[in-house]
Amino acid sequence: MCHWRIIPVGKDHMKPPNICMDKEHSRVYEKQVELLLSKGLGDRARLVRVLHRSIPANWHIDENLQGLECLGKVPLLVGILISDFEKAFRMIDVGPSADNKIESAKFRSFWGEKSELRRFKDGIIAETAVWECEHWEKHLIIKKIMEYTLRRHLSLSSQDISIVGDQLDFTLLQGGKDPIASTPTLLDALDVLSKCLRGVEDLPLRISSVQPLDSAFRHTSVFPPMPHPLATDKEKRQYSDILVPTCIQTLEVMIQLEGSGKWPIGEIAIEKTKSAFCLKIAESMQKRWGILYVAAEDAVDLQMAGFAFRLRILYEKDKSLIKKQGLFGVLPVGNLQNTNCVLLEKDLLLRSQHSSMLNGLQGLHPVYGPTVRLAKRWICSHMFSGSLADEAVELLVAHLFVRPFPFSAPCSRVTGFLRFLRLVAYHDWALSPLVVDVNGDLTMKEEGQIMAQFIARRKDSRGESGANNTGPAMYIATPYDWESESWTSFSPDNLSLKRLIAYARSSAELLTRLVGGEVLEGWKSLFRTPLQCYDALILLHRDKLAYPSQILFNADIKQGSLPVTTQEASMDFFPYLSPLVIRKGFQEARNHLLVGFDPVKYFLHDLKTDMPKVFNIWHDAFGSEVIGLTWNKEAPFLKDAAQKRKRKEPDPTNFDVRNILEEVANVGTGLVKTVHLLKSPKYN
Repeated sequence: MCHWRIIPVGKDHMKPPNICMDKEHSRVYEKQVELLLSKGLGDRARLVRVLHRSIPANWHIDENLQGLECLGKVPLLVGILISDFEKAFRMIDVGPSADNKIESAKFRSFWGEKSELRRFKDGIIAETAVWECEHWEKHLIIKKIMEYTLRRHLSLSSQDISIVGDQLDFTLLQGGKDPIASTPTLLDALDVLSKCLRGVEDLPLRISSVQPLDSAFRHTSVFPPMPHPLATDKEKRQYSDILVPTCIQTLEVMIQLEGSGKWPIGEIAIEKTKSAFCLKIAESMQKRWGILYVAAEDAVDLQMAGFAFRLRILYEKDKSLIKKQGLFGVLPVGNLQNTNCVLLEKDLLLRSQHSSMLNGLQGLHPVYGPTVRLAKRWICSHMFSGSLADEAVELLVAHLFVRPFPFSAPCSRVTGFLRFLRLVAYHDWALSPLVVDVNGDLTMKEEGQIMAQFIARRKDSRGESGANNTGPAMYIATPYDWESESWTSFSPDNLSLKRLIAYARSSAELLTRLVGGEVLEGWKSLFRTPLQCYDALILLHRDKLAYPSQILFNADIKQGSLPVTTQEASMDFFPYLSPLVIRKGFQEARNHLLVGFDPVKYFLHDLKTDMPKVFNIWHDAFGSEVIGLTWNKEAPFLKDAAQKRKRKEPDPTNFDVRNILEEVANVGTGLVKTVHLLKSPKYN
């Protein structure tokens, strides 16, 4: 469903005296607009509905008839149901043949300067209307048609027309362009890589299958990587004239090998064997095709066509090993390295199943990918990156397309995003699971079993079984995971979910008013998070972030919030290579390329490792320069302070808090700019 808003300002036939006549000119105007847009859109639209918005409830007419003038300013709301995406977003409207003089004249009369004669490959010459745009802008073709039609035939200005279509696109742009435009190049590179991998012959076991795992391959990555000028075996002369990023994002690709009984038994030995296989594969591909690679202890990255592909191996014994350990069960306590190996294989198998389930959804519903990207961007902009996994967001949005009842599947990214917010805000997560069955694999009986398992888990929360295992707060069941333990098992917890629901409700209400035209400004507010909701803020040096161009807003820390500590920026890392390095040549510049590196990611890992259970960390995975902290009630120093207060002992509270925040800055030395204390912790 698409929404448009038209304000017929200053039109004589809409003035109050005419509106009050027996024959309502407003209804005539509605019909005129509807017929005009139906003709302009043609088979692109299945339904066009035009309706005046209701007069405000506080509308008042005094004895001098003052107040009638507002009737001429009541906007028209236009709703459109598109027929199908192939028709709706085509770039050329083909009119009558040039031989048909009468129909050609009508076509030229309607389209005016947009009409032009074109000769097609089959030799036919016909009138056409062309809507030129980039591939990533095709969702705006209907907007262009409507604007042109209304301006030409109703003499409306741009101020009279407000079209809901591209207001949220600013969140997905990078350098004024949507990076999704590079996806065809990425998929072509993947095809070449797959053929090369299957063509490797000097291996003990041949490669049987290649499966992409990264969200960029299924069109759901917020910022899919664009080709890097240094991630190739051929030097590009023009790269010296542009900003060359220091970091390059890795894209995971899973490969499977032929079956063999000669694999080792131990988990660590299996991982070492896989690493040896990956290294041998990379060496063979470099020798035969000249494909460059970078090898580390835990990964091998192939660089070709401007992208970095990270190899992962899954073989048939992995599945039985994971099944033996329990796919989602408690991991064995003991050797930490063994535990990490099992965790890695579980993650790999789950991502493989998830990717297989969702791969075809973008083809059926082209709006699915953009909707997921908006949803992920919203989640991260409100600092829920550590609370809700990307895969969980993809499942939530998939549900809107698979089971859209009582609506039809969303046909615009704004509509899809609004329904996502409403799903998060108003689904009864405490009493109902969300079953996402994209391919119809579950039977009614199996869905009943999922519901029974959910009820059993929730009953535990009331103590009926004497356990304390209520299940995930956000229960998302899939054919490969009935008990929602893959992506939401530990996060979001109940506190994070309540916070997420509150944000979703607020955003859904604002977006509803924006779409309906009740308010005209505020689109950016949907993605601007209030920083006063946190107890402390970490401000990072912007020029030390891996991808500073992804930042939406500057940090708005209120005056009066004095920093606890301030630190200088490191000189060891910059997001872009210096011109001095680039002038030294292609190979020297390649030596400075950092594959899969993100300083914020490692800082957060160190912070959680060095200071566990001290506070909850809220961050934006897409380049925000602010990290939010809230005090964890289970923090040891808070419990100690509470006990001292009970015993009426001296309480060095402020000293402890400042020391903790200074330690936070020390963990991120060179990256952290300032740390601000907004609220002191409460001691119970």
